[in-house]
Amino acid sequence: MLRVAAAVIARDGLIMAARKRAGLHLAGYWEFPGGKIEPGETPEECLRRELWEEFGVRCEIGTFLGESTYSYGHNVVNLLGYFAIHREGVFRLTDHDAIRWLPPPALTGLRWAPADIPLVDKLQENLRCR
Repeated sequence: MLRVAAAVIARDGLIMAARKRAGLHLAGYWEFPGGKIEPGETPEECLRRELWEEFGVRCEIGTFLGESTYSYGHNVVNLLGYFAIHREGVFRLTDHDAIRWLPPPALTGLRWAPADIPLVDKLQENLRCR
């Protein structure tokens, strides 16, 4: 099983979604950005590293949102979602071809990577409870 961390990045009441670029696994699907948790690395350390490598930004990693497990056939992914706040840097795109900042209810209108869908649902559920 592949352990992956994902950042639900908030800024000014909006949540960031990133679309995987052509030529990569899940091209055209939207996701919460992140990556594979390396041996000896915490999910929070992974997210700080991945957000710097993939976007050139620094984020404060916050509380745990939830997790999902999904089989992509060749790999089973255990995705751990954490809230994050953008603190520094301008987003540059390397593994993605677009980002969108959306109010949380609008997130459901995107074509999400299957492993991310339970995190989108959990985020919507958290908002309804407030």
